[in-house]
Amino acid sequence: MFDSFNFRTAFEIALPLFLIMDPVGNAAACLGMLREHGEARQRAILRRELLFALGIILGFHALGDALLGMLEIEQSTLRLSGGLILFIISMKMVFPPQEGDTEAVAHDPFIVPIAVPLIAGPSLLAAVMVFARQAQGGMMAQVNVLAGILMAWTATAAIMAFTPDIARLLGPRTMRAMERLMGLVLIMMAVQMLENGIRLFVTSL
Repeated sequence: MFDSFNFRTAFEIALPLFLIMDPVGNAAACLGMLREHGEARQRAILRRELLFALGIILGFHALGDALLGMLEIEQSTLRLSGGLILFIISMKMVFPPQEGDTEAVAHDPFIVPIAVPLIAGPSLLAAVMVFARQAQGGMMAQVNVLAGILMAWTATAAIMAFTPDIARLLGPRTMRAMERLMGLVLIMMAVQMLENGIRLFVTSL
């Protein structure tokens, strides 16, 4: 998968990262948090938080593998924990909490909760570290991962930067339906991550 750089490889990395970022579902959540702001201010806040999230993601891509090595965390452990977290998050996407259970953020949210954990959540950071560890030892392999990260973030930013317009165009029902569809895809990906983690653990015994 990581032998040489090509668009298909980068896209295969970008697709799951994009689904984990869940821009449509996060767009709906952000609208609730930013309802007290005007549309121009909402866009400015979302652009700022997207940049913060990108910086955090790139930081984990660059330093995450070294941190895992220092903590002596195996790849099987990373995949199992990432799959478990992803499964929990995807279940919440398919079966979202009632509207009365969500809290609106009255003030300007700074980094938390939009940049982290909505965009750069634990499952996304775990997936980035998994890809980084798979690509270790090869310059072009790391370029593949970096390109995939930037592709996923760019697509997410393109959607979330126009959140007020998209929500007005699609309507709340369509937004919820798309979020649940992404959740179903993520459930399958989470189970696959768990299977891969178990397989790696068994082979390492």
